[in-house]
Amino acid sequence: MHVRVLPDVVAIDREFTYTVPEGWADDPRFGVGAMVRVPLHGRRVAGWITEVDVEPPEGVALAPLAKLSSIGPDRGLIELSEWAARRWAGRRVHFLRSASPPRMVAAVPRPKRTRLVSTGDYADLFEGECRTLRHGPSDDPLAVAMAAAARGQALILVPDHDRADELSRRLAREGAWASRYPDGWAAAAAGATVVGTMSAAWAPAPELAAVLVIDEHDESYRSESAPTWSGRDVAIERARRTGVPCVLLSPVPSLEALRSKPLLRPSRGAERDGWPQVEVVDRRSEDPARAGLYSPVLVNALRDGGRVACVLNRLGRSLLLACRVCGELAVCTECGSSMRQGDDRQLHCRAGDHTRPLVCADCGSTGMKNLRAGVKRVREEVEALVRTPVAEVTGSGYTGPPTARVVVGTEAILHLGRPFDVVAFLEFDQELLAPRFRAREQALALIARAARITGPRTAGGRILLQTRLPENPAVVAAFRADPALLARAERDRRQELALPPYGAIAVVSGPVAPEFMGRFGTPLGIRIAPDPSGQFYLRAPDYDSLCNALASVERPPGRLRIDVDPIRAI
Repeated sequence: MHVRVLPDVVAIDREFTYTVPEGWADDPRFGVGAMVRVPLHGRRVAGWITEVDVEPPEGVALAPLAKLSSIGPDRGLIELSEWAARRWAGRRVHFLRSASPPRMVAAVPRPKRTRLVSTGDYADLFEGECRTLRHGPSDDPLAVAMAAAARGQALILVPDHDRADELSRRLAREGAWASRYPDGWAAAAAGATVVGTMSAAWAPAPELAAVLVIDEHDESYRSESAPTWSGRDVAIERARRTGVPCVLLSPVPSLEALRSKPLLRPSRGAERDGWPQVEVVDRRSEDPARAGLYSPVLVNALRDGGRVACVLNRLGRSLLLACRVCGELAVCTECGSSMRQGDDRQLHCRAGDHTRPLVCADCGSTGMKNLRAGVKRVREEVEALVRTPVAEVTGSGYTGPPTARVVVGTEAILHLGRPFDVVAFLEFDQELLAPRFRAREQALALIARAARITGPRTAGGRILLQTRLPENPAVVAAFRADPALLARAERDRRQELALPPYGAIAVVSGPVAPEFMGRFGTPLGIRIAPDPSGQFYLRAPDYDSLCNALASVERPPGRLRIDVDPIRAI
């Protein structure tokens, strides 16, 4: 017998034919998707069997398989990896790694019986076509997850690990046979309901009956490294291929979900009650040169004695300074870029390695005014305001008292898992005006995440938005607890500009990007815009034409990155 094997080597995206040692065909691990080790160019590498009992090439001496390691992804996942490799201009290896068990599996365990029978108000949600369900940001998704698991084997995606662990435990307590992916790979292969983050979209599911994606709008479902694939989109494609219902659950559904799936929503009153009270602090009448980050409304909230989280997505201490005497900005005398203040009380060039003392280069004054404070400086100023210790949270970690009443930091605060009475966005315009076409959608998603830790307005939840753009659709949608207001505005804008999901975007970068683009040429219907940084922006009417054009070009040797529909694209 002969088989085709795809080596687990990213640079080699082709299959090779090997012979099967005698007796292996009777092993229960053997078959399409089995994980093996094979000789390749003088070394043994891992790989997956993609086809069994194939015709060997003529005139070639074939090597035998070296080792049968484990059960692996089934034929359906092998074929799905081919679709994903084309959709996101990547290699099949990237996706098959997510579909493979973290430890070798010799046999699938015996299925367990489930005791789950009650599904509450969502029993009919998974009947018929796929759909999007808009709910309150504080609503518990357990009832929807139970409705999915009651149908049989369900694939449930959750954006972060802590919530996936919690949901898996709660489903088990309700009587469902739930496995946490990827550690529960073997149980998933036996028919257990799968709960996991984006990689769970590749979990084995031989008896798949329903797919549920919780918080489908969350960026955590997108891979930051190339290929920039989406766990949500893979789950949707799996549901389509197997013919099972798929539900996308979100308080702020993305345009992609709204465009492709019918929308279900609660009554207007119920949805409004699920959101916290959003207070918009209009700062348009204040002098930008004199007004700081602390409006009277914010100061009162800080001093009222409740638990307050202050969000500012700006790392460091002082990112822009000016002389208090002559008013000159602190700029680098070597390259002319702005300078920031570090923890060492020195000025650091933002473009290079130049430093100098905290002195004005124009008049020699040591008095500097902070024009753009970072979270370190804000923490010190808030401590002076409330006269109690204040904690600081960034992506690097938590600093300060573990039970601090007031916490200052980046949006990492919203992932702490701690409840707060008030969440204040100190400079929300920074999110609204970010140089990304999804900026307003992402800004509303931040508010929805903040709403989860404050609770609904009926429980006293409150969010403060300090802004000079109170009429921005994202701000209005949050204030009125009506995400549809932003969805309509975004739909009209993106349709006019042919932006996703009404168009397709890709970014090509890397040392060999110019050579790749030279081979790419100018396909019909695809616009190419070179960037001074060496990147190339590609725009097309749809992803089929864009990905077909990318797949038709042979990649030159060297480092090349292709981001199809990057989440942070300009």
